[in-house]
Amino acid sequence: MDESYANLPTSHLLGSVPAVISEEKKTSSYEVPEANLQLFPPNNGVGGTPGYQTLGSSSEGVEQQSTNNWKGVFNISSYTQYFNVDTDDVLNRLRSSLYPINGDFFSKIEANPDLYGLIWIATTLVFVIASLGNCATYLMEKRSGTSSTSWSFDVSYLNLAASAIYGYAVVVPLGFYFLLQYLGSNASLVRFWCMWGYSLFIFILSSLLLVIPFEFIRWTIIIIAGAASASFVAMNLRSHIEGNDLMMVPVAAFVLQMGLALFIKMWFFA
Repeated sequence: MDESYANLPTSHLLGSVPAVISEEKKTSSYEVPEANLQLFPPNNGVGGTPGYQTLGSSSEGVEQQSTNNWKGVFNISSYTQYFNVDTDDVLNRLRSSLYPINGDFFSKIEANPDLYGLIWIATTLVFVIASLGNCATYLMEKRSGTSSTSWSFDVSYLNLAASAIYGYAVVVPLGFYFLLQYLGSNASLVRFWCMWGYSLFIFILSSLLLVIPFEFIRWTIIIIAGAASASFVAMNLRSHIEGNDLMMVPVAAFVLQMGLALFIKMWFFA
């Protein structure tokens, strides 16, 4: 009985005949992506090709997408790579900023430029010159004995210091970046921010000595610190654009850095 039923013709039954694929469909260039759990969720065009992404590359694709378009500017995860430094890295870069004649700072940060130094050094410098500037004013008044009223802490020093230091550390590297781009020279904005941030470190050390209530000593200290910081910036810029007819760029950077040093002296340690 079973064998007789098995020998019955089934070609007339619905669905028993295999689908015939026409030649047009075979030669069509469009292929429907296979629904596979290993290829889900869809890639949404990351990398320039539509389709699906694997589980292993999903996070990398999303991160690459967020950093390559304008939305990455507002994504905090886009900046985590610029804070991937340890104590040894920071200390080595701080020491390099105190030796301006080397001019090899860009080679040291080539693989891993950071913004940690820019933020940390600039913030420290703001509070240092605001607080020590008040202390220096107090010592000068006590030494001269010309003040007939009681001395009070000037809070406006903090606002002025924050505006000047943060503005200088952000705007000046940005200006040199666009200038070099316009002149046809390769430039990296993050590396410029990193270098200018570490160039401010010597002003923190010099501020500790600027509280000495002797004008000659103060001027000597700030000129030496300003020249060292300005030379650090100028020498590294010169090595960065070596071979190009752009020698006025390091000179301009040197003048601006010296101007910052004179500003710190005249406004906070006068």
